[in-house]
Amino acid sequence: MHKKRFRSAARVLFLIYAGILVYFLFFADWYGHAPGRAVRSAPNLVPFREIRRYLQRSYIIGRRLVFWNLVGNVLGFMPFGFMLPLLSDFFKKWYRVLPGGFLLTLLVESVQLISGIGIFDVDDMILNTLGAFLGYYVYLAAVRIGRLFYGK
Repeated sequence: MHKKRFRSAARVLFLIYAGILVYFLFFADWYGHAPGRAVRSAPNLVPFREIRRYLQRSYIIGRRLVFWNLVGNVLGFMPFGFMLPLLSDFFKKWYRVLPGGFLLTLLVESVQLISGIGIFDVDDMILNTLGAFLGYYVYLAAVRIGRLFYGK
């Protein structure tokens, strides 16, 4: 019964996270993703091109923007990797979380490409997938810490 309640709470938190993620990826005006502000730009299909450009031009772009673009893409998907194993035993292995993170970010980037809200960027896919993967390892650490304190 305890596990069932825990999973229900995890589902609610996941839905809240998903809503926040959708807002920032597609509707946040300050982030340049507002309906009616469609951006038609060439998609980036070259891995690490934009990451390299951001790092090389950080003095022009501004460190804050560079930070939020690079680190924000990783941090934004860490909860996804953390929550998947909480939602389903199927995702208790990293080799299931990794493709899950990749497929979610592929979906996000594809919607951005089709809608024109945002720009399809393979570097975002790399960073988002890395975030999901790191989130999974935070989950593993939390499980191990929990076992130290509560046993099992």
